[in-house]
Amino acid sequence: MSMRSGQVAERAGVNVETLRYYERRGLIAVPARSTGGHRAYSEDTVALLRVIKSAQRLGFTLDEVAELLAAGSRRHPTPDLRTRAVAKLKEIEQRMADLATIRASLQQLVDSRCDSLTGCTCADCPIPYVDLARMGGAGTGSVQA
Repeated sequence: MSMRSGQVAERAGVNVETLRYYERRGLIAVPARSTGGHRAYSEDTVALLRVIKSAQRLGFTLDEVAELLAAGSRRHPTPDLRTRAVAKLKEIEQRMADLATIRASLQQLVDSRCDSLTGCTCADCPIPYVDLARMGGAGTGSVQA
């Protein structure tokens, strides 16, 4: 059963421009054409698009997805997915730690009722730039030590 672009895009949960972009990137094969000149996709394309979108939701970039797809299509696939998943997990854990630090800093900012980056009137301002601005003048670019 062959499907046209709009049908494939709808079934895979992407838009037609995404479908064409993935073709240009080589993530999906350029489809055959019908006698009327329309792209004719197979059901396999829908499955592949779902795999690509799932990998992206896991944090893999399109370049990484392309590499994983290429590795999986070799005659003797390598166990590259697990290695990359472990590395991606470490990357995500680091980002989560960074976000936790940012969250704590923002919460401290909210709790202290800061009202300005350069002229804050709160008693215990958590923004380190306030003191620097007071020393060198806000917006001058010159900070005295």
